[in-house]
Amino acid sequence: MPQDVLPENKIPVIRVPAMPSDLNQGGTVFGGWIMSQVDIAGSIPAAERAGGSIVTRAVDSFEFKKPVFAGDLLSCYAEVVKVGRTSITVHVEVYAQHMVKGVVTTMAVTEASLVYVAIDERGKPRAVPKV
Repeated sequence: MPQDVLPENKIPVIRVPAMPSDLNQGGTVFGGWIMSQVDIAGSIPAAERAGGSIVTRAVDSFEFKKPVFAGDLLSCYAEVVKVGRTSITVHVEVYAQHMVKGVVTTMAVTEASLVYVAIDERGKPRAVPKV
């Protein structure tokens, strides 16, 4: 994430506002709430690529760069970066748009790499279809 602007020519997978109920006692959004949004965002292209059900297998990396506050609008961009036999790795970038007195500031707040596994109706790993 080289710059603090929304990526051009990309559409966010999800956009969600941070609410006061999402705050920790320090006044910023719980990291776990952000991690949940990242997992949801990452699961969307993973499930599309898998052509069906997936489960989260691992989070290879997760870096919090800046805090998120109530009222900030989170935009999550997710992209499949690797496909294995049963696994799909997705990179997610998250930006927050913070508005004060009508001025919007955009900040890159976190990024993560997640691994999902395609599963069958019994919950067992299955092969990811070839494209």
